[in-house]
Amino acid sequence: MTANYETFEYDVLVIGAGGAGLRAAIEASAVGVKVGLVCKSLLGKAHTVMAEGGMAAAMGNVDDRDSWKVHFADTMRGGQYINNWRMAELHAKESPARVYELEAWGAVFDRTKDGKILQRNFGGHRYPRLAHVGDRTGLELIRTLQDHGIHQGITVHMEWTIVTLLKDGDRVIGAFGYDRERGRFKILQAKAVVIASGGLGRAYKITSNSWEGTGDGHSLAYHAGAELQDMEFVQFHPTGMIWPPSVQGLLVTEAVRGEGGVLRNKDGKRFMFDDIPDNYKSQTSSDPEEGWRYTQGDKNARRPPELLTRDHVARCINREVKAGRGSPHGGVFLDISWIKEKIPNAAEHIKKKLPSMYHQFMQLANLDITKEPMEIGPTTHYVMGGVRVNGDTQMSSVPGLFAAGECAAGLHGANRLGGNSLSDLLVFGKRAGEFAAKYAKENPAGKINEAQIEEAVRQTLEPFERGASAGGSAEGPYQVQHDLQNMMQELVGIVRREDEMTRALEGLDKLRNRAGKTAVYGNREYNPGWHTAIDLKHLLTVSEAIARSALDRKESRGGHFREDFQNKDTAASKVNTLVVKGADGSMQLRREPIPDMPEELKQVIEEMK
Repeated sequence: MTANYETFEYDVLVIGAGGAGLRAAIEASAVGVKVGLVCKSLLGKAHTVMAEGGMAAAMGNVDDRDSWKVHFADTMRGGQYINNWRMAELHAKESPARVYELEAWGAVFDRTKDGKILQRNFGGHRYPRLAHVGDRTGLELIRTLQDHGIHQGITVHMEWTIVTLLKDGDRVIGAFGYDRERGRFKILQAKAVVIASGGLGRAYKITSNSWEGTGDGHSLAYHAGAELQDMEFVQFHPTGMIWPPSVQGLLVTEAVRGEGGVLRNKDGKRFMFDDIPDNYKSQTSSDPEEGWRYTQGDKNARRPPELLTRDHVARCINREVKAGRGSPHGGVFLDISWIKEKIPNAAEHIKKKLPSMYHQFMQLANLDITKEPMEIGPTTHYVMGGVRVNGDTQMSSVPGLFAAGECAAGLHGANRLGGNSLSDLLVFGKRAGEFAAKYAKENPAGKINEAQIEEAVRQTLEPFERGASAGGSAEGPYQVQHDLQNMMQELVGIVRREDEMTRALEGLDKLRNRAGKTAVYGNREYNPGWHTAIDLKHLLTVSEAIARSALDRKESRGGHFREDFQNKDTAASKVNTLVVKGADGSMQLRREPIPDMPEELKQVIEEMK
């Protein structure tokens, strides 16, 4: 049987080569353990490159009033206080060091006049806090980590798919997968595994996520016995392209609003002033002029309502569209061109500050953002929920299994602040790599179970077996994926109701039944239908976790808005929602009390109100 697959042995295996995965691999390798890194696409193509606006770190380079305490309080307020407070504390304290470290490794940040790293405004952040490289920050982060990482002795396996994690008793000891080009099976044995596989946006019809975002890491961890936390909290970024249809969902960075862009309905009204949440009223500008001064660095001005948290802005846009005040293609208008009324050479200023956005709209929509407004609408962007981890070590409830980045839960609570994701990748990618290496040094290699391998091979080849016996009449996986995406968009989207989510769970049972009968044809080489059939298991798993968790949380909070329970519930503010795979294979849900916050952190939040 050994002739049918290749075996690789590592101390630490990292699944995912975005910001968190690369940073974890670099950190583990730095302490001398043998590291393997697996990515689903080519190295450098990770979804991290789509994070354009910047990385949040309280360095105080533009406004010296900023500090880790303000950043911590902003993150907790944005997450509506169900965050893992320990992760929020570590993130706020360690982000500046991770940014300066990235700079030392070669990242070329935009600069202030006196040569410091420039920082810009972003939604939910009290002060300008985002270190950035124009609007291409994620690309710079990936490029820098790659350039640094290739000298660390890390073995990289590109265009591989991980199908399942391997276990020895309760402990994770590696992974089974295949290379996407030839379809040849691979066994990766490891003393510790770090999942850093990103998000699950492809469970929805309209998303900013690339084709890779099918919830693989969430699902792999869940099926290995790990707990998934707060899966009801899905972030719909307020501004995605909606026209032409070929680019629907493509991200329009929050940096457009950070630089003075405003949202208007079809009547030209700036509607965000109509609805400002009570807990943000003291920090939000009272008129457009004050908002403009804020974007230009006036320390005495308060932020414009366009820079409120993403969940709120997305719901306001949704409200305008439903009320018939939307743009021609079902969104609203985002206008940065209006700043020509305020500054000379506005067109050149926009091109300098937002070069990617300028080119994106010119090339894909034949629209000049320096002259006319963009048409935008909410797009599935990020999941706050993920693998439940220890705040300090990033280890899950399964020994030997760590998680970092978007596939890990805790830091962001009910809603992520823009810019917190890139610094999250660096802070917790480093910690995951550090503690995974420590675990690998303290534990021997586990024993591979041949029966597990046999079962993994059987399941992976099943779609071909069905294809061979169906004679061309069986349904293909694409139609199931298409129907799943439409159902999740319609029934478990921005606004949720009990009857719709109950229908979604019934629909998921039917889709799971259909997925179990899908067939693929041909052979394992260059077979995208096969890859889609493998992805379906993950998409169905995360979709069920989202729907079950959302149905259970009978309140509105952050990225989770219930039309039938529009207010916050005090009791629900004290728990996280957990799902875990039961002994009978069904998804089990429970509520876990949030540990009490230390008095000194409570004091920080009180001081920053």
